[in-house]
Amino acid sequence: MTVRVAAIDIGTNSTRLLVADADDGALREVERLLEITRLGDRVDADGELAEASMRRVETCVARYADRARELDASTPLAVATSAVRDAANGAEFMRRLEQGCGVRTRVLTGEQEARLTLRGVVSGGRLAGAVVVCDIGGGSTELIAGEDGRVGFAVSLNLGCVRMSERHLHGDPPTAEEVAALRREAAGMLPGDVPAGSLIGVAGTITTLATIDLGLDEEIPERVDGHELSAEAVAAQLERLAALPLGERRQVRGLMPERASTIVAGTAILAELMRHLGAERLTVSERDILHGAALEAADPPA
Repeated sequence: MTVRVAAIDIGTNSTRLLVADADDGALREVERLLEITRLGDRVDADGELAEASMRRVETCVARYADRARELDASTPLAVATSAVRDAANGAEFMRRLEQGCGVRTRVLTGEQEARLTLRGVVSGGRLAGAVVVCDIGGGSTELIAGEDGRVGFAVSLNLGCVRMSERHLHGDPPTAEEVAALRREAAGMLPGDVPAGSLIGVAGTITTLATIDLGLDEEIPERVDGHELSAEAVAAQLERLAALPLGERRQVRGLMPERASTIVAGTAILAELMRHLGAERLTVSERDILHGAALEAADPPA
């Protein structure tokens, strides 16, 4: 039986909505929306969510919930990841969203985030064999290895593009030493026991790099999904983007201006990750934790 569901991904950097028709594990997208809300601003330094950041997200979630109702979807399931997980006032904020916006909420552990990400990635039905999924978010990076939709290995690292920008990239443009220090910290955090598999990349940093690599003015999911990014191309993008002052970076074709402040850190993390794994290329997926959350929303109650 087909059911129309709504899922909201409350990330460190962005808040996203997916309304989709779910039928026996398959999803047909009805509408997908994204807004850069920067919930995780200074969470790494302060240990809690700032009131201005919470208000931005609350306004966005309320609008998404209204849109889901207009599209006759079930009550949205809002899942939160690194920023809310790390913040002392994260659970309080999620209760505020439930009461004020009329959504169901869930703060995901790193393990749950990994499982939902893999579930979303494989929901397209095109992947076979062993895969390693990398999800570079604003506050954390997830590495998930699995086969046929089953998670065999998962780790969540406090290694995200907002967190690492705030820690390391202070110059405009950032200095070579700042980028090198970021890469050194990333290298020290990456695990040495990741199983082998085809590398799949998801989330905003990676889809943005694919958009730039394809020469598109803006992200077109149908073009970006399945695009291959080589390690050489990622290294070239890092060199180019890191050399630009923020104002010029905002003008780069294919780069959302709101992502300009974090794209250098995200690209540096990806470059270091590919070097660490010995990966010459990765395949970009437009399906990710948001699709996993939509499938979760469609599951019958336990």
